[in-house]
Amino acid sequence: MNYLDAVILGIIEGLTEFLPVSSTGHLTITEKILGLKIDDAGVTAYTAVIQMGAILAVLLYFRTDIARIAVAWLRGLVRPEYRGSFDHRFGWYIIVGSVPIGIVGFLGKDVISGPLRSLWWVGGALVVWSAVMWFAERGAKQDRGERDLGMTDALVVGALQCVALVPGVSRSGATISAGLLRGLDRVTATRLSFFLSIPALTAAGLYELKDVSGAGIGVGPTVVGTAVSFVVAYASVAWLLRFVAHHSIAWFVPYRVALGLVVLGLLATSVITAT
Repeated sequence: MNYLDAVILGIIEGLTEFLPVSSTGHLTITEKILGLKIDDAGVTAYTAVIQMGAILAVLLYFRTDIARIAVAWLRGLVRPEYRGSFDHRFGWYIIVGSVPIGIVGFLGKDVISGPLRSLWWVGGALVVWSAVMWFAERGAKQDRGERDLGMTDALVVGALQCVALVPGVSRSGATISAGLLRGLDRVTATRLSFFLSIPALTAAGLYELKDVSGAGIGVGPTVVGTAVSFVVAYASVAWLLRFVAHHSIAWFVPYRVALGLVVLGLLATSVITAT
């Protein structure tokens, strides 16, 4: 992998990580275009590692909220009077909501980095999950705000986050859809999606670091890809929060379906191979 590849992949990661279009799906397609072996362990690991740039963008963007929640959660561990506060409870929501993907991701790591690294899965998931996103918006009551969040919401949204381990589904598409189906308004569902991404993507990136170094990709391209994804992701976070305040996530459905059908069509006609 050269530096140009790293810049391109960093841009794709930063643009798509928090949009409901599947960053892993887009990275897989881009890697195929660049001539990289998409089912190679090193390439799979590189995809996970540069996501940490996007996580740094979330940490920076929500730094005030994160600091407030962390302080309230820690205080609540030793002082009972803080345990009823929303910020203390929200800290627990993020921790508990992150457990499902931690378990599923660890137990299914060989499948995720192996058979699922196929463009058949990417194309199919882009199309199929679009129907879920459309249904979530159509049936969404959106009558509950952030202060109405409960542990059940965190568990349901966290569980649906596991579906995004399939490339093409989209982690944000899965979690925002789950939030909408729980009756959360779109901004609350999106903010919850952002916060749940922090433990999930950080753990995945740290775990895969060893495979990147072992694959000989090099420190330079890894740092460049991560840095580029950070810059682009920061702008994407700000844009998406403004967008969802006034627009349905179903706006992304036509693009997802079109891209998925193109990928499936190219595979069916043997123009490209699945791995």
